[in-house]
Amino acid sequence: MSSSEAASDLRLREVDAPQSQVAHFGADQPLSMDAGVDLSPFTIAYQTYGTLNADKSNAVLICHALTGDQHVANVHPVTGKPGWWEIMVGPGKPIDTDRYFVICSNVLGGCMGTTGPASINPATGRPWGLDLPVVTIRDMVRAQAMLIDRLGIDQLFCVAGGSMGGMQVLQWAASYPQRVFSAMPIAAAARHSSQNIAFHEVGRQAVMADPDWRAGRYFDHGVRPLKGLAVARMAAHITYLSDEALQRKFGRKLQNRAAPTFSFDADFQIESYLRHQGSSFVARFDANSYLYVTRAMDYFDIAEDYGSLAKAFKGTRTRFCVVSFTSDWLFPTSESRAVVHALNAGGAAVSFVEVDTDKGHDAFLLDEPDLLAATRGFLDSAARARGLMGAAR
Repeated sequence: MSSSEAASDLRLREVDAPQSQVAHFGADQPLSMDAGVDLSPFTIAYQTYGTLNADKSNAVLICHALTGDQHVANVHPVTGKPGWWEIMVGPGKPIDTDRYFVICSNVLGGCMGTTGPASINPATGRPWGLDLPVVTIRDMVRAQAMLIDRLGIDQLFCVAGGSMGGMQVLQWAASYPQRVFSAMPIAAAARHSSQNIAFHEVGRQAVMADPDWRAGRYFDHGVRPLKGLAVARMAAHITYLSDEALQRKFGRKLQNRAAPTFSFDADFQIESYLRHQGSSFVARFDANSYLYVTRAMDYFDIAEDYGSLAKAFKGTRTRFCVVSFTSDWLFPTSESRAVVHALNAGGAAVSFVEVDTDKGHDAFLLDEPDLLAATRGFLDSAARARGLMGAAR
């Protein structure tokens, strides 16, 4: 068995038996979904870090991006790699687990223990597949709110996240303004653009064109659409980087050869890099989950839900810090400015930070000193306003 196959088997075990804390919601606690159906029973897998204080006022909810999961600041049980935001979350870090109680849950539709298409449908004893109702960002947030209720937390000190995580942050602030003291959407937008929907459709079609997809019932046949999912990941990964970053890192350098092979092998380093990204991704992610979470992002449009973006946040008392990156062409600064303008129109307390970097959309996951400083400063300011003794420097 190859290392990739072994990782895939580990990931499959995580689907219904995750190495995380798990909240189970039975038939008496259905989740009302935007698709017009109630989902029950369902589970939410999550991780926590730090200690919840006596009055439960120091809780920070981290919302993960498209292909992330709950393992934000611990070794990942499938890949063995560090958590995806360990640069941001941990003792003494901007989201300081010595001060804050940090929660991160796998989103609804995911594949790391929260109910998703790879989970067993209790009504059939088989994986849900495409029988799982289509999930929206608002559904993800509703499920998270049920988890926060289960933890006995009335108001979150902060909700933070980047990309799809930032969409969840905005949805939290719109749906539950009284439950969010502060919010930090990073590299996000209030709706998914036509261009972004187009990129997602290319990825979904790559998955569904794989003969092993089997109309979403690949588990029944003992196969997985790994090639299609790898291509989807390769295409998406290009959008997470900037032209400057690609040129700086790879340029036109050849991969372990002195001259072109005049074949369709991976002659260039960028080709080899993308192939590696695709092959490593399929070991930790489920193909149908990829369809579900990309579709959730496509349907996201707060202005459409509330009549206008300003109305979604009218009168909110949540404190906001909106962050964008100069080289992010997937969620450009103009999208963040639109959110800021709407928040200003709604009378919200909002600050805006545009980080100058050539690292593209993925900059929110990387060592960007300006982002780290902005996060620390915003949380310290919010902590003082919240009266969290010992939480602010």
